[in-house]
Amino acid sequence: MSRTGEKGSATTKTPADFLKSIQGRPVVVKLNFGVDYRGILACLDGCINIAMEQTEEYVNGQLKNKYGDAFIRGNNVLNISTSKRTLVEGA
Repeated sequence: MSRTGEKGSATTKTPADFLKSIQGRPVVVKLNFGVDYRGILACLDGCINIAMEQTEEYVNGQLKNKYGDAFIRGNNVLNISTSKRTLVEGA
């Protein structure tokens, strides 16, 4: 199917393109059971197993734990989104 002539961008991105483009950036990973992990996406594989850095765990919107590095099995992942994460000096 050709994308030529359609409104919007002339290039089409696949989910794999999106995942490659967000490596090294802040993300929010939502798990199937309602927990969110926020941090820097270090890497991921074809099964969506995820390695994160500077990871924070949120339950019901409340910060519960902070981890340096974290590994999340892909079968627990509901979705991954980019995050505008700001670092506060002295925090």
